[in-house]
Amino acid sequence: MSNGIFIIAHAPLAHALRQCVLHVFPDADTCLAVLDVQPNVSADETLRAARMTVELLGKKKLLVLTDLFGATPCNTAQKLVDGIDSRLVAGVNLPMLLRAVTYRHEPLDALVARAVAGGTQGVMQVAVTAPQNQQRKSHDQDHDDHQQ
Repeated sequence: MSNGIFIIAHAPLAHALRQCVLHVFPDADTCLAVLDVQPNVSADETLRAARMTVELLGKKKLLVLTDLFGATPCNTAQKLVDGIDSRLVAGVNLPMLLRAVTYRHEPLDALVARAVAGGTQGVMQVAVTAPQNQQRKSHDQDHDDHQQ
């Protein structure tokens, strides 16, 4: 049996991430639940909605992913996971989520390690243009000038 994955984030991020995952893993809909936290909803109401969403997911073990540590979604998630077999990770991004879905059948602690690794390895600086399209440095331009 696979772990459940629950994303709780500022609206509309949770649903957008779910749509991206289902584009890659259409079969993941049974293990993935989301809650978009709306700005005009109380913390108590958000927590009730989160509990109901997790209950409907029906998984015994749960990885909870949230967008920003210290914000309402994360604070709600901290209350949600209290007393259930779960792990909470803040800073969700698409590489993290794809990794979590890929390894959702692993033990919960291993799943957390994979998710965090996927999230951090998915963040990198990328060259603006391909190396062959970049201008050569001035000292590289005439390297054949000294040959006879």
